[in-house]
Amino acid sequence: MTLALDHLAIAAATLGEGTAWVEMALGAPLAQGGHHAHMGTHNRLLNLGELYLEVIAIDPTAPKPASPRWFDLDRFRGPPRLTHWVCRTDDLDAALASAPKGAGAATDLSRGDFRWRFAVPATGCLPFDDCFPALIQWQGDRHPAPALPDHGIRLQRLEITHPAASALRSALAGQPADPRVRLLTGPCQSLRATFSTPHGTRVLT
Repeated sequence: MTLALDHLAIAAATLGEGTAWVEMALGAPLAQGGHHAHMGTHNRLLNLGELYLEVIAIDPTAPKPASPRWFDLDRFRGPPRLTHWVCRTDDLDAALASAPKGAGAATDLSRGDFRWRFAVPATGCLPFDDCFPALIQWQGDRHPAPALPDHGIRLQRLEITHPAASALRSALAGQPADPRVRLLTGPCQSLRATFSTPHGTRVLT
């Protein structure tokens, strides 16, 4: 399984609330994203260089899907927060074959000119209390990051804390080999991202 860090997901009760929170925290406007008809969600995006940050929420104008939404949004409550990290692979089927049970089923999705395959978990929740990365395989050569305005914000560090961090590390089989990603052992699960911005260092949790 060869994985690379692709993007970070901020879940929010509403897209407006999540957008305002990130814009205030990082000091930059988010770009328009779009709607995901298959999942009943919509998003806004922020360039992080070769990565991007996504604020995602349930789209109140969309029909409720027959199965649980991705990023466990059906059960999301509380203020906006960093809930998921997403890794890309060149072979989603192979990645899922070696991933823990519950990592999801490969689902073909699209938005505008973007095409991708995404591992959507049947319950909406990923292994290790959502600390295992969501898996994505982009189709073609199009990726959202280069199309987004660059405000000079870059990810410095992503800390994933979980009581079973050693088991999570084993499940990842050493992937992704990204020095910014750190797996830490702690009493409860959490994600914490540190960014460099034109306004100094900022943190999202």
